[in-house]
Amino acid sequence: MEKKEKAGKKQVLLFHCVESEELARKVADHSDGLIQLQSIKWRSFDDGFPNLFINNAQDIRGQHVAFLASFSSPSVIFEQLSVIYALPRLFVASFTLVLAYFPTGSFERMEEEGDVATAFTMARILSNIPISRGGPTSLVIYDIHALQERFYFGDHVLPLFETGIPLLKRRLCELPESEKVVVAFPDDGAWKRFHKLLDNFPAVVCTKVREGDKRIVRLKEGNPSGCHVVIVDDLVQSGGTLIECQKVLAANGAAKVSAYVTHAVFPKRSWERFTGNGEGSDKGFTYFWITDSCPHTVKAIGNQAPFEVLSLAGSIADALQI
Repeated sequence: MEKKEKAGKKQVLLFHCVESEELARKVADHSDGLIQLQSIKWRSFDDGFPNLFINNAQDIRGQHVAFLASFSSPSVIFEQLSVIYALPRLFVASFTLVLAYFPTGSFERMEEEGDVATAFTMARILSNIPISRGGPTSLVIYDIHALQERFYFGDHVLPLFETGIPLLKRRLCELPESEKVVVAFPDDGAWKRFHKLLDNFPAVVCTKVREGDKRIVRLKEGNPSGCHVVIVDDLVQSGGTLIECQKVLAANGAAKVSAYVTHAVFPKRSWERFTGNGEGSDKGFTYFWITDSCPHTVKAIGNQAPFEVLSLAGSIADALQI
């Protein structure tokens, strides 16, 4: 396999899971020919266990190799880990794993004896990826839920923590100049996580307070009156907190409310709450920006308003050159 180098950049052979095929194609399209897609035969034996085959395995020797993973459910993790553990052992020059969404990131601590911090478990599994000829595996993750989780990984991997916030900033710059954009954080955790990346925008911070058995969202600081307020967080599950924030911001005079999350997890099709198609749906959002870190969600949502996908493809292509 002929190796091309362009201005000191490396050529990368990119493998991917079935779910990430479309994103992998976009990554390759952003690479100016430096990233070439590779294929794997994803099959199963009659008992349901994986029957896998890495095509052209001998041809990847001495090459820079990457794998685009999507751990969308426990049922697909084992087959992908089997490939992830195999690729570095094929005498590749270097190995990079792109796991845009670290799925157990919100389960990072113990609140009482007996709790299992599965974020630590996943980090230990990934820390044991075999070393390639080029050294430890590079692990690319976007907007991990808690920054201290970087310390969960061992010395056999080199975690590279990226963010989707530049995509949001670029999109906000495309809005009409007449719109006064204010960034809102749904809680103190989101403020700590993102405020330095968005310090060129005025900020509003919400907080959750306990009233009896309920946790109520309140406006803690900032003034949303007359502004287009964009709620920013790393991920969304049911969307309940975002909806409560939208109501509080609208009640305090926000002209428009939009939202951005890097990881649109949305279990049980909970995104339907925002399209008007689901029970108890909410149409209070002008835009809801998401990335394609969770491909199954992007496929399910399609082009339904208010959702708009900001692709990580260009950012991933750049990360594979580091």
